[in-house]
Amino acid sequence: MALSGSMMAQGDLPYREIPACPEKFTAGNVAARVVDGLGFRYYWATEGLRPEDLTFQANKDGRTTLETVTHIYELSLTIVNATRKVANVRAMTKEQLTFEQMRKRTLENIQGASEILKKSSDDDLNNYKVIFSNDKSTQEFPFWNQLNGPIADALWHTGQVVSYRRGSGNPFNEKASVFSGKVRP
Repeated sequence: MALSGSMMAQGDLPYREIPACPEKFTAGNVAARVVDGLGFRYYWATEGLRPEDLTFQANKDGRTTLETVTHIYELSLTIVNATRKVANVRAMTKEQLTFEQMRKRTLENIQGASEILKKSSDDDLNNYKVIFSNDKSTQEFPFWNQLNGPIADALWHTGQVVSYRRGSGNPFNEKASVFSGKVRP
């Protein structure tokens, strides 16, 4: 994974603020809102990370911040792939992305999953299987596993990024309110 000192224009990315609330409660809207909450938290957890933040490691046995961000990116692929009804196939070689590219794609994956979920009926959720496939087998899991698996895991690791950035001397923007999903003036 390449580190890059230049940050892309942040206005090009989704989730600087959380989207407006849907007008009604549906299973798809509730699931989308959870995903949107992830997007907002991830945006602010990763906004303004410096090279020294990305190489921060809480201890010698743990992941660096960049390795944690890479894991969140991989989870975002699992999240969006389920909504697109696409299998997750573990590649032997992984695409090399800069931090900025990975951050952008992660946010776009989260947004893509949210947009599909918002348009989904309750029955559609039954068809959003988490599928893992390799040359020997394919495993399918119901959408329920998406909630307690990749989505919850990505939220967990996003919190780690916030903790790591504090540890490297670059705290989370205190004006970003995770309760309101807005940036305070």
